[in-house]
Amino acid sequence: MRNITELLNIKYPILQGGMANVADATLASAVSNAGGLGLIACSAHDAEWVRTEIRKARTLTDKPFGVNVMMMSPHVKDIMEVLVQEKVAVVTTGAGNPAPYIPSLKEVGTIVIPVIPSVALAIRMERAGADAVVAEGTEAGGHIGELTTMALIPQVADAVSIPVIAAGGIGDFRGVLAAFALGAKGVQAGTIFLATKECPVHDNYKQMVVDAKDTSTVVTGRNSGAPVRVLKNLMATEYLQMSNTGASRDELEKLTLGSLRRAVLEGDVDRGSFMAGQISGLVKEVKTVKQVIEDLFNPIEAYKDTLGI
Repeated sequence: MRNITELLNIKYPILQGGMANVADATLASAVSNAGGLGLIACSAHDAEWVRTEIRKARTLTDKPFGVNVMMMSPHVKDIMEVLVQEKVAVVTTGAGNPAPYIPSLKEVGTIVIPVIPSVALAIRMERAGADAVVAEGTEAGGHIGELTTMALIPQVADAVSIPVIAAGGIGDFRGVLAAFALGAKGVQAGTIFLATKECPVHDNYKQMVVDAKDTSTVVTGRNSGAPVRVLKNLMATEYLQMSNTGASRDELEKLTLGSLRRAVLEGDVDRGSFMAGQISGLVKEVKTVKQVIEDLFNPIEAYKDTLGI
């Protein structure tokens, strides 16, 4: 089995998570320039926005980078056509099945890596032709599954022959070591890149991550079948209270409408949706992307040969 650095032609076996409305060309290129694989997150943007960000990233880095596609997007077909036309090096996917698009992506040399929350989906994606999978545990920020990283990674690694990339709960070099010990060939991280100088989110967002403790995140949306991990604030507390007392989906959606924008762009600490993982409590300062990646991997030089990093 090839390791992730060889597969993706990168220095360090790390992918930056495709964080909606956060991961743009600037952040992605910074991660790629620092030796990881940066990702542009399509989220709900249209195809031409994606094309513009891809071309912008190519002016900022000569290293490989990728694009994350939310399969629930109404623009997914047009976005996939743009990714084929632009011959993007790597595509990761979430919130849906990318199988119909995998052949056309691979025809132009694109590496396809779906994000999956279970063994069954990992097997399905391998059969569909995926080159690797990101197995994401419930410790992650944003939209999550139910299985923990500790339980998920070894089971997925045993079930598929393609490389497994661990996500959810990767906050420092100990998380990287744990991921490789569990059978992963690489890691994906999101929360640690929120608190970087190159990240485009509002300074209030970064400070909330830095100030977070081990118990600072909560999961909203469990009752509606769409669980999302966020930092605790007034809106999250109100959401949970409403959800637990039988509020309708329409009432809850009204409460959260525009909340991610309020977090990312406006830094509204009370009414914004500050998606972040459980490792927020490990983040103590705002660093450069380069510092974050080097702090993850420099301490484990002695383990590289043993773990095949």
